[in-house]
Amino acid sequence: MEEIVADIKKDYIYHLAETGKRVDNREFDEVRPIKIETGVVSSAEGSARVKLGSTDVLVGIKMSVGEPFPDTPNSGVLTTNAEMIPMASPTFESGPPSKDAIELARVVDRGIRESESIDLEKLCITPGEKVWILFIDTHILDYGGNLIDAAAIGAISALKTTTVPSSTILPGTENFQLPVNHLPIACTVAKFGNYMVVDPGLDEELIADARLTVTTDEHGNIRAMQKGLSGSFTLDEVEKIVKLSSHIGKEIRKKLPE
Repeated sequence: MEEIVADIKKDYIYHLAETGKRVDNREFDEVRPIKIETGVVSSAEGSARVKLGSTDVLVGIKMSVGEPFPDTPNSGVLTTNAEMIPMASPTFESGPPSKDAIELARVVDRGIRESESIDLEKLCITPGEKVWILFIDTHILDYGGNLIDAAAIGAISALKTTTVPSSTILPGTENFQLPVNHLPIACTVAKFGNYMVVDPGLDEELIADARLTVTTDEHGNIRAMQKGLSGSFTLDEVEKIVKLSSHIGKEIRKKLPE
């Protein structure tokens, strides 16, 4: 029965695409409404809840003191995790992180890391001995498609509002605002047949042949890319997606917290 329903939905979505429409009446290059709330978790150093259409994610930032990696003795440590609980979708299972959760965390991490959004050297306390460890934890509350973009927006929003709890952990010091140098924004495009849509909804995501996420910074520079699914993109399509990602990133950046 599920396969029959999926085929019916697929035919319907394709038929709409042929007429230049989408199931929720958006344009092919239109992002769903975005709502960003910050400071939603009082026990976290920074937090943000992002609603992207019906997709709902919560991102929390926690910080602790630990040892640096041997090859980067003067840099703090960044760790990103994602949790997909069954409450958010019947397709999610409890237990160890799924491959989708691992991919989600890695794409969000890569966008922040490769854009050098956080100056990790400023999180060094004692070179080679003691540094700040920054944890970015993403919790999926409701899965309505395109978790990557929602999680990435949530991560940078939470980081922008993070206060390093120095006085609590290191007596005699003062808390300070986490230094955020760049604002990476991820933009995901799904392709089914010959059609490409920005910010795919759940049904569009389920029938997609290929997915491409491009993360750009405030200067329009490409900072990260992630190809998903077994389909392919032409060079012209990739170039189009890159330009689109830069434009959309600029618009979403205006919605980030000050």
